[in-house]
Amino acid sequence: MPKLFSDPDAIAEDIIREVGQTLVVGLPLGLGKANHIINALYRRAVADRRIRLTLFSALTLEKPKPSGELEKRFIAPVIERLFGNYPDLDYAQALRDGALPDNIEVIEFFFLAGKWLRVPYAQQRYISANYTHAASYLLARGLNVITQLVAKRVIDGVARYSLSCNTDTTLDLMRARAEGRAAFRLIGQVNAELPFMPGQGDLAGSEFSAVLQSDATEFALFAPPSEPISDTKYAIGLHAAGLVRDGGTLQIGIGQIGDALAQGLVVRHHDNAAFRQIMGRLSPAVPVESSTFERGLYGVSEMLFEAFLALIDAGIIKREVDGTILHGAFFLGPKAFYQKLRQMAPRALAKIQMVPVSFTNELYGDEAAKRRARVDARFVNNAMMATLMGAAISDGLDNGQVVSGVGGQYNFVAQAFALEGARSVLTVEAVRAGRKPASNIRWSYGHTTIPRHLRDIVVTEYGVADLRGKSDADVIAAMLAISDSRFQPELMRQAKHAGKLPKNFQIADAHRDNAPERIAAALQPARDAGLLPNFPFGSDFTEVEQRLIPALQILSANAHAPTGLAALLWQGLTTSPHPSDQACLSRLGLDKPSTLAERAYRALVSAALARTKA
Repeated sequence: MPKLFSDPDAIAEDIIREVGQTLVVGLPLGLGKANHIINALYRRAVADRRIRLTLFSALTLEKPKPSGELEKRFIAPVIERLFGNYPDLDYAQALRDGALPDNIEVIEFFFLAGKWLRVPYAQQRYISANYTHAASYLLARGLNVITQLVAKRVIDGVARYSLSCNTDTTLDLMRARAEGRAAFRLIGQVNAELPFMPGQGDLAGSEFSAVLQSDATEFALFAPPSEPISDTKYAIGLHAAGLVRDGGTLQIGIGQIGDALAQGLVVRHHDNAAFRQIMGRLSPAVPVESSTFERGLYGVSEMLFEAFLALIDAGIIKREVDGTILHGAFFLGPKAFYQKLRQMAPRALAKIQMVPVSFTNELYGDEAAKRRARVDARFVNNAMMATLMGAAISDGLDNGQVVSGVGGQYNFVAQAFALEGARSVLTVEAVRAGRKPASNIRWSYGHTTIPRHLRDIVVTEYGVADLRGKSDADVIAAMLAISDSRFQPELMRQAKHAGKLPKNFQIADAHRDNAPERIAAALQPARDAGLLPNFPFGSDFTEVEQRLIPALQILSANAHAPTGLAALLWQGLTTSPHPSDQACLSRLGLDKPSTLAERAYRALVSAALARTKA
């Protein structure tokens, strides 16, 4: 049985005593980090520079840090309510402050999107890696400790521990240990909020060298709230939903587009006529998969999140593979998601199996069985940009700065080409908003995540471009058809100038009205009918906060447009707030402004709220 500790500093001392002063510590991606143990090891290394501490990690989670005054007023109570006593990771703040001691190294292979841009230390020590290769890189660096958050269950007086949210790399590393290819100590920290997941991650205590458990080290799981789904993202999700075949296999990447896709599938299954009408308005005369899900789908996804549970509840994910309807490798989500997993009936929970990432993201290992299971697979993932010739940019910028990471995206693209009937679906918002809108469909770009020889299906809010096996000219034409019409002429000019399009080529009339207004009009009837809610699977925001979000988004969109802000300010100063807005103003502490700045903020918010009703 493992050594049991109640004090983080004591377990850190034990790790150093057992392993030595050179520590190569693997931290799970995202939720499964044992924060108290990590912080205790960090403090020891700060205090004793003879200790060489390497932290190999991914997706370091940090509580939001509001900047502007209105953002602080809105988000500070949300942070307190949702993240409560979640302990900050000491190494993360030291990285930001440029204060990491020389004897401590932090390496990551996946960033929380955009959070480490222009942080030199993090950018310089980033490792570009497929998710499935991370374990081998850890082993090559001499991994000797894994610290992980675990769930605990006692059966007949015997404790068992679940890897729960992070079976991803840990199970692959444990296999290497069992085969004699690794020697490390597995250290657990028990968290009562963590769901106990059955399957391969349900471990005997003997697998652990030490376990930390006490009331003092309990903390609220990191629970990012779901964000509202915009018209753009709903349009993308609905187009993707029209590509999914009944009886097939589904993988979805995290984010609002994944939620939109899931809600599109729910509408398709439960209100099929409405789904057909929506798709007819979005893309007239374009054939789509629109049947209900009589056979159902099998889910296999590196990430499990709340949309998958909604698809199970809707009777869509139900096709069983060896008694399982959904395989996942890690999970992260809002509080209600964790609660639902904790409260799920054992028989239902047993159909959700957490497995190593080598299982979800690769065909290697029992390949024949995986091929039989993963029929008509649709691997749906997000990209930031795409080129006219079908390359995708998902993880970085052309100046070398890393936004997030490759993660498992390449793995799923490769599977799509290796499996019969499978397709890779990369989703891209056609336009990047800001002070000056720009096209996310580029002629070329100085960074690539998925090369053009692996081009398959690209989806924007304006439609679907099927690129597999097409010539460059046909690919460019298809990509122009799903580009925003504001940018089509220049993109077409560049392609013709490069000799990749005939000089007499013209974009079809049906694709010359690719504008946000058309998308909003196409979706409005379904919005009004309640089929496409802002938060299809619930929200941790209060009703008042949900009303405030679109108003604050209007203010954010105008933040760099002085004339826009001035117009809002004038509107707010010359018009009395609607009585129904008082609760929103009160939530921001602007119901009784006492300073000139507060009066200005009140006017801006009142005007933005009025525009959300227009």
